[in-house]
Amino acid sequence: MRSASGSSGRSGRSGREAGRSPGRGLQPNALGTFDTIVMAVAGSAPAYSLAAATAVLFGAVGFAGPAALLYCAIPMFGIVLAYARLGRIDVNAGAGYSWVGRTLHPFLGFLSGWALVLAATVFMVAGSLPAGALTLSLIDVELADDTVLASLVGAGWFLMMLLVVLGGVRLTVRAQLLLSGVELLLLVVFLLAALAHHGHAAAFDWSWFGLGRFDGPSGFAAGALIAAFYYWGWDVTSNLSEETRDSRRTAGLAALVGVGVVFLLFEAFTVAVNVLLSAGRIEHAGANVLAVLGQEIWPGVGGKLLILAVLLSTVATLETTLIQVTRSLFAMGRDRTLPAVLGTVHRRWNTPWVAVLAVGIAALVMFGAAAAAGSVGQVLGDAVAGIGLLIAFYYALAGIAAVVAYKGLLLRSVKEFLLGGVWPLAGSAFMLWTFVESLGELSAASLAIGLGGLGLGVVPMLVYWRKGSPYYRPARLDAARALAAAEPFAAPDSPRARRTDKSLATDF
Repeated sequence: MRSASGSSGRSGRSGREAGRSPGRGLQPNALGTFDTIVMAVAGSAPAYSLAAATAVLFGAVGFAGPAALLYCAIPMFGIVLAYARLGRIDVNAGAGYSWVGRTLHPFLGFLSGWALVLAATVFMVAGSLPAGALTLSLIDVELADDTVLASLVGAGWFLMMLLVVLGGVRLTVRAQLLLSGVELLLLVVFLLAALAHHGHAAAFDWSWFGLGRFDGPSGFAAGALIAAFYYWGWDVTSNLSEETRDSRRTAGLAALVGVGVVFLLFEAFTVAVNVLLSAGRIEHAGANVLAVLGQEIWPGVGGKLLILAVLLSTVATLETTLIQVTRSLFAMGRDRTLPAVLGTVHRRWNTPWVAVLAVGIAALVMFGAAAAAGSVGQVLGDAVAGIGLLIAFYYALAGIAAVVAYKGLLLRSVKEFLLGGVWPLAGSAFMLWTFVESLGELSAASLAIGLGGLGLGVVPMLVYWRKGSPYYRPARLDAARALAAAEPFAAPDSPRARRTDKSLATDF
């Protein structure tokens, strides 16, 4: 595989060879299609996202939550298409970090990778705090309001997932199959129970899917930013591409299927919340909204079961987020855009163990800050909006990168033009608009996480640029050239040759 730098010449080739020497690289062909789909669904964390963000979304747009999720899903699928197409021509654990750097500019590529690293690291705390609170609520509801205790228990869950990720990608997937399997089963059971439930706080209204309930463009942008947080995480399939069989096809397909599954779950549960719970109950429930919904559907037992689903989802998404951030740091260390030691892979487990430990230390420091910051709900609300800014930034860049990489092929057919050009570009435009429009609506803490954290990335970027990292001298990523380069290696009538126009080339 090509290193994330994509640099030409002897230095680029020797760097790639060193990165793939026995015992030094990530474990190839460890994941299949089903495994990768599970990771995509777990990455978006349906139960956790609903619990963490439903009250936040309701506070921003009221009963227009289903509309916000719908209108954000349309451009989000454009970004998913962009990832799928870019993954066909550059298989890299850094994903957008590599693609944006090789198509737009290395500075933008680094900031894209930095945005993901920062968002994922902040999420370690934003995800672990609810995991701690949910665990405590299974024992005693009163204990869940203790931020310090919730931080300690959440840190315990985080450390457990850190050890699982450290143990290798196969162990990680086995854990995901168990966690996500039980979570999805519980969610489907409760959706069926919600359909059969007779009581309701409000009648179903198709206007929940319309634009008329938003408080102007800024209100719509605020809802879209939170909706982006709901969907975020499916791109873990791209960060796992170096460890996936037939990753040119598998990573993109798994992402499309994963986003489709969580979209249906998000819409169904948001409508159920609107129908079964009053506005006051939603706002008062906060991050416990699914527990309240469970009690409404199945008094006595329902709340506990949905709390269990959220807990499993939270732990599962901690794992996938750790995968994303550690693979991104691995790619950056391999390219020497951050300390090279981050690119070190354990000889037995084939995991970037130094990157795993670095993330662990950084997150534990942040746990201490979060414990002193206030309530779980306050920390969560600020983190969701700040992470949303970072997500919008790096997704937008990836969409533009896909259009630039495929610019020589977009006029081949109407399908290529629409799916490869118009839709990804529209997705990018939507993300950028959301980013800019929401700035005036966010709290100082959210802006510090989003804009402040992004600005902080300029420091290591300039330091390692001046040190001469080969990442800043990239080989340009061009789909037409990659396709032409792949053609001589396939026999005219072979299955590979017949697939070439669909899957294009890879950096294998």
